[in-house]
Amino acid sequence: MDEVHGDVLQPLSLKEYHVSEEYGFALPDPLEVLPPYYQPWMEIARNVTELIYSHSLRDHVHEMPELETELLLDHRELRLAHLALSIITMGYVWQEGDNQTVKVLPRNLAVPYWSVSQKLGLPPILTHADAVLANWKRKDPHGEINMENVDLLFYLPGGSTVHGFFMVTLMVELAAVPAIKAVPQAINGVNQGDVATVTEALNSISVSLDDVVEALKLMHHYVDPSVFYGIMRIYLSGWKDNPSMPEGLVYEGVQMEPLEFSGGSAAQSSLLHCFDELLGVRHEGSSGAFLTRMRCQYMVPAHTHFVEEVSRRRPGVRDFVREQGDEELSEAYKRCVHRLVAVRNYHINLVARYITQPASQAQKLRLYGADANEDNTVSQAPTALEKRGTGGSGIMSFLKTVRDRTRAVTDWSTTSTASQSKPTETQEEHSGRVTVGVKNGGRVENGGGASQKNQEESLSFLSWLTSKLWQL
Repeated sequence: MDEVHGDVLQPLSLKEYHVSEEYGFALPDPLEVLPPYYQPWMEIARNVTELIYSHSLRDHVHEMPELETELLLDHRELRLAHLALSIITMGYVWQEGDNQTVKVLPRNLAVPYWSVSQKLGLPPILTHADAVLANWKRKDPHGEINMENVDLLFYLPGGSTVHGFFMVTLMVELAAVPAIKAVPQAINGVNQGDVATVTEALNSISVSLDDVVEALKLMHHYVDPSVFYGIMRIYLSGWKDNPSMPEGLVYEGVQMEPLEFSGGSAAQSSLLHCFDELLGVRHEGSSGAFLTRMRCQYMVPAHTHFVEEVSRRRPGVRDFVREQGDEELSEAYKRCVHRLVAVRNYHINLVARYITQPASQAQKLRLYGADANEDNTVSQAPTALEKRGTGGSGIMSFLKTVRDRTRAVTDWSTTSTASQSKPTETQEEHSGRVTVGVKNGGRVENGGGASQKNQEESLSFLSWLTSKLWQL
């Protein structure tokens, strides 16, 4: 955390928060192998898809030895271990779809998984930090990072769509790197009262956000909506607010009571949290509570701290822009917000194509059957998805609310960011983080009381139904 000397905050840097100037929040060139002792994990993780299709993954997990985690010596080894155990866990839980879910994660998987999670500060479930930020390698070690030269370390069922979904999301992360690098420039410029520096930083962010949209467009080329919705998505689902697993999941050897963790969510990416805080966008109500929970529990802790540091800097960029009254600076700020709105609009379009429309198609197939030549892949999706609203309306409401809050930030008549309330520890608890007596001092999501249940009721289906789109 940056130190304060008098009233002057020291310059913000990326390195202090393990954010790379080349890779952003992505893990630079992740490890591909663990020490030989952990070969049982790696062997199963590399073959998860085949083991699921042969209905034998659970049998292989039951035969797996319970390994200690003390030989994992650094952050990169822990990240690879967490990724491998996450892939095994998602496959184990969802091997038979939503028809034969399990209630207990066996001790030989649960105990080391919990231990690795505690050391990293990540939850024991597959997150964006695993599947996207740490799940990639170059085919040609000396080649550029692009869709043709990157591959996954581990796959889930869905073939090329799984590769496309995770790697396009990685391309989005990398497209945003110039914007991430401009964040300290903007903050330090505000700290120094340097209008030109802040203007330059905001313009750099705007250009980078245009590149983010261009990267998102790759989804249409690399990701099949039917395969994403009908095959892949369930393996990204969690066991919090999930009708298929209403009691959560018991981590044997960790705690006797079942634990609840959300599946993959776009809100687990640090990117837009960072830009929201920089530009003074505040999300309230159930949307804000959901985003706060994702930030506080599902991100790499160092990245969470970076976003929080951006958030706490005063004056904020928005207040600085308004107070300076400089036309060029104001236009740069508004242009930056407009680009952020454009990113969120494009995300809404992607959700419509990859979730809302396939959900509608799946309902029709179940009601009327498929024509002889009609692709019925979407009908393989869990039926419970179609019993909660209109197959995506809750998601759309959330995304549009977030988009509209972003758009409204350029209205100077609204309250300054300095006087708006910030998330407190109490608010974090009400957004789902509750400390309980769990082995290793873990944090477990058991809800935050009746008020929390009401507050997040409209989003309870979100983390399950989308299980992304991960990036935005």
